[in-house]
Amino acid sequence: MAATVVVLSRRLGAVLPAAALPALRAASAVLADASVPDELAALCGAGRLAAGETAPAGSVLLTLDAAPDAVLTPEPDGAALLDAVAVMDRLRSPGGCPWDAEQTHESLLQYLVEECYELYQAIEDGDRADMREELGDVLLQVLFHARVALESTEAPFGIDEVAAGLVTKLVGRHPHVFAGTERIDTASAQEGRWEELKRVEKQRTSSVDGVPLGQPAIALAAKLTSRTARAGLPEDLLPAGGGVGADLFRLAARAKLAGLDPEAELRAAARRFADSVREAERTAAAEGEDPHALAPETWRRAWPA
Repeated sequence: MAATVVVLSRRLGAVLPAAALPALRAASAVLADASVPDELAALCGAGRLAAGETAPAGSVLLTLDAAPDAVLTPEPDGAALLDAVAVMDRLRSPGGCPWDAEQTHESLLQYLVEECYELYQAIEDGDRADMREELGDVLLQVLFHARVALESTEAPFGIDEVAAGLVTKLVGRHPHVFAGTERIDTASAQEGRWEELKRVEKQRTSSVDGVPLGQPAIALAAKLTSRTARAGLPEDLLPAGGGVGADLFRLAARAKLAGLDPEAELRAAARRFADSVREAERTAAAEGEDPHALAPETWRRAWPA
């Protein structure tokens, strides 16, 4: 009987696959080849296979290298996140990257906003390759901030605490899924229940508590409108008149109450305008005009129909 080869996971360390248990129970010896570090071999209770030797029949050979007909150690979805955490740790540790080591929560803010907008644009464009890349860049920001927070002398926390907090929140805000104590049949019902549970959890006293005031103004107006509408605020009490700001708020509020996303609508209009500008400039340039100094009549003639 030939030796049974078990390929360990580089991410999971001394975790052995259940499929290898029969072979391990009956094994004449458990050995590790040169690809397995000494510490990992010791954790698995394995002896060392000498260089150039072949594992004897009836034994189990542990390896980190791919092998034909081997028993593989399965990895759960998300296992690659461990690699991302390890890379972030390496970058911030002594001997890592000087730039990464100098960053703070505050210095990273510009990149957090920038990466979120780049992901937003990739989704708008329907570019799957860019979407995948930009999701990674947003994930980097989460890992970066969690690693910086771990080094703090004041209430430190790391990526595990961040993830554990998220799990607790998701489970707590979905009692109809995880506790079976409620019945939610529609997305709108769940949205309302989510806000209700959040309000109790955060002990909020106002319908607008927790609305991030730093978001773009149109999105902010829409969010305030959504929150106050759920609280029963009459539409006639929304800002009206009194200047451009109030007029813009009212327009954003009307769009939100009509079921539209005014931020997305305005972005779409702005991008269409930018496309028209570029097309007109190309048309004028093809006619020998300087696209950086067009006269009003040239703009109108070159403007796309």
